[in-house]
Amino acid sequence: MKRIGIMTSGGDAPGMNAAVRAVTRKAEHEGLEAYGINYGYAGLLAGDIFKMDSRTADDIINRGGTILYSARFPEFAEEPVQLKGIEQLKKFGIDAVVVIGGDGSYHGALRLTEHGFNAVGLPGTIDNDIPFTDFTIGFDSALQTAVDNIDKLRDTARSHERTFVVEVMGRNAGDIAMWAGVAGAAEDVIIPEKDFNIEDVAAKLKSARARGQKHNIIVLAEGVMTAAEFAKKLEPFGDFQLRATTLGHIQRGGTPTAFDRVLATRMGVYAVELLLEGKGGLAVGIQNNKLVYHDMLDLFDSKHQPDMDLYKVAKDLAF
Repeated sequence: MKRIGIMTSGGDAPGMNAAVRAVTRKAEHEGLEAYGINYGYAGLLAGDIFKMDSRTADDIINRGGTILYSARFPEFAEEPVQLKGIEQLKKFGIDAVVVIGGDGSYHGALRLTEHGFNAVGLPGTIDNDIPFTDFTIGFDSALQTAVDNIDKLRDTARSHERTFVVEVMGRNAGDIAMWAGVAGAAEDVIIPEKDFNIEDVAAKLKSARARGQKHNIIVLAEGVMTAAEFAKKLEPFGDFQLRATTLGHIQRGGTPTAFDRVLATRMGVYAVELLLEGKGGLAVGIQNNKLVYHDMLDLFDSKHQPDMDLYKVAKDLAF
């Protein structure tokens, strides 16, 4: 193996650049060449590929987003399209690929491995919804952004004695909502993994107001419904001075936290080591602060399991 390709695919996440830097520098340290592939699988097909070195990777560890850009490209599921991508890898002399992204990106990485080009996946997504890893690259940064905004919303909720329903991202996972709810001292947390009763939520709000607490924060995962929809369901049960706020894509941007920078760096180095061992079709993760890898096929047959102990904590402390 002489050349490693690097791509970021799917939604961007803070810390992706730290992973790109780690793969580039580790490859150079091992006497290999690193090649950046712009726009994920779409860029692979288009041959939007360039040589990277330590200078290319300078001063990017603290930058949000991805310097390699990203694009959705579902067409890569088709074998003729995959083969065209393979031709580009051959053209540039790339022997193996590190793919930084989520579940969809992993499917493409597995296809590359099946065609004889070992690929290793790094979990780059703010949603924290990848099986067999405690944390994904970008989750901690997105969580911090959510908590910072919840803190600000609490100030105005207190000033006007209002109830804010704060919708956070996470796709179909409730991890951002759970962690942000506990860290932001929310009065309730609603996640897609657990059913909820709107009458119970209303009863808790009324109980809180009867005790003199006139402002509240409810953190809602986007996989349940929108904040506006949730507020509309709650309105008939009382005058809670409801306001619906959707944090949206602001959670994807910004400077990655120290945790995400270190996590991405460790995973990037580990990916190169796995490729040097001749391994592919693997997804890197971290469990109990130890780097691990699993066959991508195992991930596709599994489902992310949220920390329900943390959910219980959030519910025990609600109102």
